[in-house]
Order: sequence, then C-alpha cells, then structure tokens
Amino acid sequence: MTGTMKAAVMTGPGKMEWTTREIPQPQPGELQIKLEYVGVCGSDLHFYTEGRLANWVPDGPLILGHEPGGVVTAIGEGVTGFAVGDKVAIEPGVPCGHCEDCLSGHYNLCKSVRFMAIPGEKDGVFAEYCTHAASMTFKLPDNVSTMEGGLMEPLAVAMHGCELSNAKIGQSAVILGSGCIGLCTLMTLKARGISEIYVADVLDKRLEKAKELGATRVFNSKRESIEEFVKTLPGGGVDLVYECAGNRVTTLQTCRLIKRAGKVTLVGVSPEPVLELDIATLNAMEGTIYSVYRYRNLYPAAISAVSSGLIPVSKIVSHVYDFDQVIEGVDYNVHHKDEVIKMVIKF
Repeated sequence: MTGTMKAAVMTGPGKMEWTTREIPQPQPGELQIKLEYVGVCGSDLHFYTEGRLANWVPDGPLILGHEPGGVVTAIGEGVTGFAVGDKVAIEPGVPCGHCEDCLSGHYNLCKSVRFMAIPGEKDGVFAEYCTHAASMTFKLPDNVSTMEGGLMEPLAVAMHGCELSNAKIGQSAVILGSGCIGLCTLMTLKARGISEIYVADVLDKRLEKAKELGATRVFNSKRESIEEFVKTLPGGGVDLVYECAGNRVTTLQTCRLIKRAGKVTLVGVSPEPVLELDIATLNAMEGTIYSVYRYRNLYPAAISAVSSGLIPVSKIVSHVYDFDQVIEGVDYNVHHKDEVIKMVIKF
C-alpha cells in the first residue's frame, strides 16, 4: 500500500493531534501491516499525562500505542512464511539479535532494541499502517481475532512474570492491582493450574472482573485489609505475590503477604523510580524478589493459549473506541480510571 495515512501524534503532555504521514514501505526483512486493533496501555497514559515514563522523556513528537493486531498488506524482500491478508500479532520490540543479551536468550534486555512508542527508538501504532520486522510478527490462527492479537502484548508481560516466579499447580497467590496486567496475571496463573488466587484493588469494577475471571476472593483495599486476611491462611501468607499496580503502597505490602520462602514478583511499572520494600520481613521469610522487564519468547505460547481457549483474553476489554476518536479515547481513559479496565482502539 502506498500513499498517505492518518496518525495521532503526542506533541507534549496532555496534547495529541492529527497528522498525515507517508505510508511506510517495508524494507528487506519487514512486513507492512494495516492496523486493525491497538490496545491502550498504562505506559501510553503515563507519557500522555506526565510527559515521561520512568527514564524516557520524548524529545519531540511521538506516536503512542504498542499493542497491535492487524493484517499484512505488503511483504519486504527476503521474507518468507507470510502472505498478504495474513492476520498477525506484532511483538513491539525488535532486538539487534547479535549482542550478548540477545545471544543468551534475554533479547528483552537488548540495549539496542527498537521498541514501539519509545522516544529515540520507534514510533508507536496510533496510525493506519506500520512496518515491522517479520521475525517479531506472528501469524494468528483462524479462531484468534486481531483484537486478541493486540492483547498478546499485555498477556506476554503477565506470562513472563509467572514464568520467572515458576508458578506451579497447588500454590497460592495474591495479585495486587486488577487492571489489565493484574487480570492477565490472574488468567495466566489459572492456566498454570493455580486455583487459590486473591486479588486486591481500590476500584470495584476491576474487582468484579477479577471475580468473573475466577479469583477466589477479592478485596477492596479501601474497605478491607488483605494483609489481615493472609495472616489467617496456613503459613500466614501465600506462596506467590504479584505487584501489578506499580505504586508505593502495594509495593511496600508485597513482603508482608508471602509465607516463608515465598516469592514476590514486581510486574507493575511505577511512574516514580524509587519505592520502599519491607526488607526486614523479606529477610525473615527468606523471600525472593523477581523484577519483570517486558517478556521474551512468549508470543507463540500466548497465541496458542488464547486459540485453545485456555486464556479468554478478550474478556478484559471494557471499552472500544474508533481510531477517529483515539484522542478522545486516551483522554477518557486518563479521567475515568474507575470505569475503564482495558480500552482498545478499532481501525
């Protein structure tokens, strides 16, 4: 496809505007993809509201959006295994492939990665078309929609956290925060055979969704203490705690919820760089802490889990906005966190 396309560009904190760009053409090894669905992520909202995310600060206009599903429209030189019309999920980061981190299998830690919607790396996909490395693009089976294709990204984050902590059948877990990532963690733990899962949040709508997706019990932390509750469990805690809210209060709570030799996994991304941990309690429990940075080697497994019905990822979607309304959609998401569980943009 050639010609021009519409794109929504963030020009500063709280500012997004429409622009027209040339439709990108695939280079050797790349595919051109027409976007059909793009998820709105918490990191997009941080960029939009605060003008930064952790240590990334845009130095000019940036297109947001990094959770894409779409259809192949053109194929670059040297690419095999794809045809025009294929439905695909796009893994948004393209690593260099030859540094020490890539070669040891930790390609998510590649220092030269080009990740969508990250300043200085690559524009995101709040645009009609994109090009992407075929090696990081995955075909979807007939029974998986391009909307589910876009949701593979947050699902892969959750799967990576559960993989690092080696969640196993028969264990118990607490999830702090039941937004998109918390709910994906819940569904992943269930798929891994864990049935005793407690979820805490401060937003009732999210907790209702957690209950619907199979949480054993949910806690609104404004009204009920999950810390008090876990003390009544055998061992005075759970095997696994997943921090999926990315905030100070829940991060501090994590070490107080594990039983002896339990594991804490920090999945949430906090806008503030420094948070406290209760190290004395962690030491007394000989707990382990895992930190999660994106994901690696998980898109095929995520696609397979959704295709087989093991993980009903589309159930987390609460709001769908047309691409024409993406600016209003992002703004709505920022100001109605109590209502929006997961927003997707439909093209």
